[in-house]
Amino acid sequence: MFEVLSNQRRRFTLHYLKHRNERVELGELSERVASWENETSLDEVDSAERKRVYTSLQSHHLPKMAERGIVEYDERAGEIELDESAANLDVYLEVVEGKDVPWSQYYLALGAVDAGLVAAAAAGVPPFGALSAVALAAFVVTTLVVSAAVHVYHDSSQRLGERERPPEVRDR
Repeated sequence: MFEVLSNQRRRFTLHYLKHRNERVELGELSERVASWENETSLDEVDSAERKRVYTSLQSHHLPKMAERGIVEYDERAGEIELDESAANLDVYLEVVEGKDVPWSQYYLALGAVDAGLVAAAAAGVPPFGALSAVALAAFVVTTLVVSAAVHVYHDSSQRLGERERPPEVRDR
């Protein structure tokens, strides 16, 4: 799966298919992917850009994705749709941009901070020693719930197919 997802053109293809959630024509898909790759509107995609994407998808990317059971590709009709197994791809797609920290590392750090706070309170280190068990538990639970809520919101905006544009394409 990582090999399939390592290619931007295939990720753009998956994004569009997930967003549309229906069978699409290869020409339509090629035009959309070309617009994202060239950071232009659909109207500005020229025929050479579209043809380059069309040929690449038709001869290489779609057959590879179909072989892996991610898409159903009808070469004769030039139509593509997601296979049911494509729903399992989200687990492989944590998008970490620039200097962001992966969520797994964030939760590890949050756990360490909360554990340090509990240890400091248990050892009576001022001012943490003055906290009641209820206040300490409320703080730990609040940090976890707020972090999880932000994580859910962030992931929904980074998931392929959720928005009009793929997460990799910046809004202009």
